[in-house]
Amino acid sequence: MLLTIKKFTEPDIEMDDTELPLKDSLNLQTARIKWPELERFFARGRVLDVSGELDLLTVACALIEDDTTKFTVWTESKQVQHLQDETAKQWAEDDSNLWAVVIAPWVVVQNKR
Repeated sequence: MLLTIKKFTEPDIEMDDTELPLKDSLNLQTARIKWPELERFFARGRVLDVSGELDLLTVACALIEDDTTKFTVWTESKQVQHLQDETAKQWAEDDSNLWAVVIAPWVVVQNKR
């Protein structure tokens, strides 16, 4: 019996021009996270707190797209802000289960119960 060895090559796959929209792609990367997993990011000042009034994915998309107009409105109204010490302390005490998505170097977090 002869054994034929073929070199592995990528299959000829024709890529579809349609990719997932940004919001859908980010949705797949969103997960629940506990406070202890966020502590080191908080210590580095890399956690953005998103108000429950906003959609987490909309904020994440705006961050990626560098939409300063939206961010100006949100930050001035404190709907998006660096995580405050008081909130971090409360989340630690409550052992809050938070929604998060990483938009490096940021972790965008929302406490939706």
